[in-house]
Amino acid sequence: MRLTTLMLSVLALLPMGLAATPAAAQQKLTIGVQESGTVQWEIQTIKALGLDTAHGLDLQVRPLADSRAGQIALQAAEVDVILSDFVWVSIQRNQGNAVTMVPHSLAVGGVILAPDSDIADVRDLKGKTIAVAGGPVDKSWVVLQAYYNKLTGAALVDDATANYGAPPLVNELLAAGRVDAGLNFWHWNARAKAAGLTELISVADMLIELGVTEQPPLLGWTFSDATAQAKPAAITAFLDASFDAKAVLLADDTAWDNLRELMGATEDAALFNQLRDDYRAGIVTHFKPDEIGAAAEAFALMAKFGGSDLVGETDTLAPGTFWRGYSK
Repeated sequence: MRLTTLMLSVLALLPMGLAATPAAAQQKLTIGVQESGTVQWEIQTIKALGLDTAHGLDLQVRPLADSRAGQIALQAAEVDVILSDFVWVSIQRNQGNAVTMVPHSLAVGGVILAPDSDIADVRDLKGKTIAVAGGPVDKSWVVLQAYYNKLTGAALVDDATANYGAPPLVNELLAAGRVDAGLNFWHWNARAKAAGLTELISVADMLIELGVTEQPPLLGWTFSDATAQAKPAAITAFLDASFDAKAVLLADDTAWDNLRELMGATEDAALFNQLRDDYRAGIVTHFKPDEIGAAAEAFALMAKFGGSDLVGETDTLAPGTFWRGYSK
C-alpha cells in the first residue's frame, strides 16, 4: 500500500499525459551497467515500476563485466550511458574526449576493523598492515593517505604496509585476522559490518576533515556531449526516471522486497538491512550543475596526493564534467 501510494505521488508529478506516452513515441536509450553492480537495484526498480515507459523512454539495458568494459563500450558508441566517476570524466575531457555526467551516488567506503582491534584512531595505522580494495591510486586509499598526513605529517605508505586486492579478498583477509585493517568499497563494508566488524571512519568523514565542504558525488550517469546533443529528451527522461526510482528506494521499505535476491541477502535479514540503509545514505536527491564545489575540492585533493597517475596531467576539475543540461 505504501509503495502504491508513493508511486501514485511520483506519477502525479509527471507532465500531463506523459504516463500514457504511446510506445511508438518512446525514445530509445541504451545504458551499460555492471551485471553484478549495485546500480542494478535502481535499474530493476525503474523497470518494475514502469518509470522508463512513464517518461516516454524505451530503455535498453546492456550488461557489462566491469567499469572498464563500460568505458570502452561508451567510447565505442556501443552504449549511450554508463556509470562512471567524476575523476575519469574530468580526465577524458582534459584529453579532448567530451564526456559529461549527472550524479548518481554519494556512497563511499571506509576503514573497517575487527571488533577486538586495538586501532582507535587513524594515527594507530602506523606499523599496521592494511588490505586495500583496488590499487595504489584507488581514490579511497588516496583520501586515507591525505587524512593520515594531516594528522601525523607523515606518509602512510611509508608507515604502514598495504596489500592490494579485490574487494572480496579484502574482507576475507580481515575476517581471518591476516591484516589489521581493511579499506573497501561501501557495499563490501556493509557486508563486513553485518558480519560483526566495525567501521573506524568513512571516506566521507575523512573528506570533511580534509576541508571538502560536503560529500561529492563520486559516481554519475555518464554520456558523451554528442549523445546529449543528439538525444537530449531521452537523456532527460532517463535521468528523471532515475531520480524517481531513488525517491521510491529512499522512502518506501516495500520497494526493496523484490531486490533481496539481487542484493545476495535473501536469507540474511541483518545483511539486507545493512545494505539497504548504507545504499540509502548515498542516494543523491538533487543536482544543480553550478553547485559542484565539493567535487572540485575533492579533485584537487586527489591531484595533490594521487598525482598524475590518478587524475592525469591536469590538477583541476575539467569544465563541463557535470552536464549543464539538467538540474533536479
